[in-house]
Amino acid sequence: MSIAENIARVRERVHRACERAGRPPESVRLVAVTKTVPPEAIRLAYAAGVRDFGENRVQEAAAKRPQLHDLDAVWHLIGHLQSNKAKHACQLFSWVHSVDSVHIAQRMDHFAAALGKKMPVLIEVHLGGEASKFGVEEAGLMALAEQVGAMPSLELRGLMTVPPFFENAEDVRPFFRRLRELASRLESLKLPGVSMRELSMGMSHDFEIAIEEGATMVRIGTAIFGERPA
Repeated sequence: MSIAENIARVRERVHRACERAGRPPESVRLVAVTKTVPPEAIRLAYAAGVRDFGENRVQEAAAKRPQLHDLDAVWHLIGHLQSNKAKHACQLFSWVHSVDSVHIAQRMDHFAAALGKKMPVLIEVHLGGEASKFGVEEAGLMALAEQVGAMPSLELRGLMTVPPFFENAEDVRPFFRRLRELASRLESLKLPGVSMRELSMGMSHDFEIAIEEGATMVRIGTAIFGERPA
């Protein structure tokens, strides 16, 4: 199937998941994940109506963006951010989903201020106990949210997670539910500068479960662009 046909199928699945959850489809933002995807394929997705694109690596985004400068797109950094890439992240992206430490947040706040911009960010939460995954642990989430919320050039908009992979997508539901519960708890504290209106969770294999559990952003790569080369 073509990229446009894949996007139509994904949107239909989003619509059905929203119906099951009693939510309007426009409450879910589709972020097309373009890791290893060439610029010409990104243009096809844009032509099919996608406006939000997610990259995992700052370096890859920096290489592609000059070839896509004419697109009125919103770029999301969804992968782990190293502190030495914070400046480029602030220059290249409209959103960063993967803030996981005070140090990273401070670096971003510094560079966003120098650019004269207010950077929307999400805190990545590590819920699966996997050593290969990033994110702040639950025990440190409240303190990190409070500190990020106080940074003048960052806007804390919510939480993100990358749960373990399960063959049966239903097995991931408790992780998505837990992220929603953590966001609700933080929202109830009414911390200054802290909003929890965004939940970035769900990928090609499990995004319908994520929507049922409250995702407002789903990060879809394979279901749009096909399998990535090994």
